[in-house]
Amino acid sequence: QVQLVESGGGLVQPGGSLRLSCAASASIASFAPMYWYRQAPGKERDLIAQIFSGGYTYYADSVKGRFTISRDNGKNTLYLQMSSMRSEDTAVYYCSGFDRGNKYWGQGTQVTVSS
Repeated sequence: QVQLVESGGGLVQPGGSLRLSCAASASIASFAPMYWYRQAPGKERDLIAQIFSGGYTYYADSVKGRFTISRDNGKNTLYLQMSSMRSEDTAVYYCSGFDRGNKYWGQGTQVTVSS
């Protein structure tokens, strides 16, 4: 059983930047793909970014051009670099990964964009 632990959330001003990390308890080299989701209060959990083992990435329109997903298999860590942040980016952010037929989730980290 692999555990995923997010970190890096917090309070940021509009227009600011934040980097989230998702550390895995085991190798993520075989995880394909890995994801970042977010869930705002009262809303469904939405997929915002995903990355495949070959480096191919996908972004939701709401974050395209502002967020960057990356992975470091050597460090067993997934990242989400967020910039030009907006109030509507406020949500709990979750990392997830698919490995050998199992989908794993982290516990989430709160990101609040406010002045």
